[in-house]
Amino acid sequence: MTKAHTKAAPVDKDVETYHRSLSLAEKAICELLAEKISIILPGAEKKVWHGHPVWFLEGNPIVGYDKQKDCIRILFWSGQSFEEPGLHPEGKFKAAEARYADVKEINTKDLERWLQKSKTIQWDYKNIIKRKGMLERLD
Repeated sequence: MTKAHTKAAPVDKDVETYHRSLSLAEKAICELLAEKISIILPGAEKKVWHGHPVWFLEGNPIVGYDKQKDCIRILFWSGQSFEEPGLHPEGKFKAAEARYADVKEINTKDLERWLQKSKTIQWDYKNIIKRKGMLERLD
């Protein structure tokens, strides 16, 4: 199969329920994000975690999105290390985000590049509690 014909994995039932709670514009954004994430991270575990869809690799949170007051935010847990101009620091750890108010705002080439980086550039959030809030870079 060529890249253009790659199909996304089916969306999790809890993720579908999350999408149904959104406006049409928000749902369009989230469905595009979920499709791209599922294509580029096909083996990732996906579930609604802390109230919003999140994808994990080997138990480590990689990417998720959630409804904000005026937009949909996509969050990459290790995104500050991607060194990408379209991602903005979020929180006190290594996360970075992008925000979308309309599906037309999503630059799919940027999104695909960020998702590719999310597979290889990771900080160990899975063990952050065990390490008393200290993050270590995964190889």
